[in-house]
Amino acid sequence: MEFLPFTRPSIDDATIAAVADVLRSGWITTGPKCRELEARLSERYGNRPVRVAASATAALEFALRIAGVGAGDEVITTPLSWVASANVVLTVGARPVFVDVDPRTRNLDLALLERAITPRTRAIIAVDLAGLPLDRERLYRIAGQHRLRVIEDAAQSMGASWAGQEIGCGGDLVALSFHANKNFTTAEGGCLVMNTPEEARLFEKLRLQGVTRHADGGMDVDVLGYKHNLTDIAAAIGLGQLPRLAQFNQRRAELAARYFARIDPALGLSLPLTDAQSGPARGNWHMFQPLLPLARLRLSRGGFIEAMKAEGIGVGVHYPAMHRFTLYRKLGWRDGDFPVAESIGESTVTLPLFPAMADTDVDRVCNALSAVLGPALAAS
Repeated sequence: MEFLPFTRPSIDDATIAAVADVLRSGWITTGPKCRELEARLSERYGNRPVRVAASATAALEFALRIAGVGAGDEVITTPLSWVASANVVLTVGARPVFVDVDPRTRNLDLALLERAITPRTRAIIAVDLAGLPLDRERLYRIAGQHRLRVIEDAAQSMGASWAGQEIGCGGDLVALSFHANKNFTTAEGGCLVMNTPEEARLFEKLRLQGVTRHADGGMDVDVLGYKHNLTDIAAAIGLGQLPRLAQFNQRRAELAARYFARIDPALGLSLPLTDAQSGPARGNWHMFQPLLPLARLRLSRGGFIEAMKAEGIGVGVHYPAMHRFTLYRKLGWRDGDFPVAESIGESTVTLPLFPAMADTDVDRVCNALSAVLGPALAAS
């Protein structure tokens, strides 16, 4: 039986043809397709300025620079995310300050947020883990009271919404990812949704060496820039993906619902919140992540992953608690600092979920779960 990966992009023939057209055009780097993608995204997000870049990591870093964050500043974020969410803070010379996560949503625990704010705090990087939006109302109320910038790390939540408003249509600075495993992809890439033309112009300079070009052919460099521009090849993929995003997300929701219906409760897996349990948050089901009942298993997480692989099922891990990485231990964090994130990070697994999956693929995964976990459960 064919191996089922945990994710796979859906690229149609029309998009492949559009990429071929770009390759034939002779203009394959940043150009008209990137500008068209930015315009389409701006329309989607209420005509706010949107600029694309080579990655969401670059977009997050540029958001920090636009917000004026630098040496000596602190930025609050979650330890339970892809490590880029904190790495970008170090990149601009600031210090990440971690706050533990809510055990139900697995997002930043806003009940703990205010006690982490100090006179050096300049911004909050708020992550939507697995595509489930963090409480935007409470987040912005706290940020407003303390005059903090908010950088929404919406890398995983494109097409998700809070209280009926799509992520990106409101808020401060919103970074989205177009990585190959995301709901919307350009193979690699990302964007930042901003507030003003001035912010957008600074983003443009930051993504391409700080250069400003003049009509007479001259140029100037007045800020330290980088090389993080997106290509028209990538943008052509995105232009093919964008009209299909709602369809992709709907199919993901259907597959998630089938997981909830078919996973055997006797296996003891801790499941993510259902749509009905998420309140004003409507996730995009970027990932489906149960937590293994490791205390009851005669099997490690690594053993589980290998056993599922033997069943023809790919399983991912997203994410270990990042404060336990060597880089962050060197900065002073230790085991036990954020127990909820640590517990989730130790036991989380990512099951296959992508739009091209059939209902029978979910059934196959659920059958494999029972075959692997059932015999491994210790007697209670």
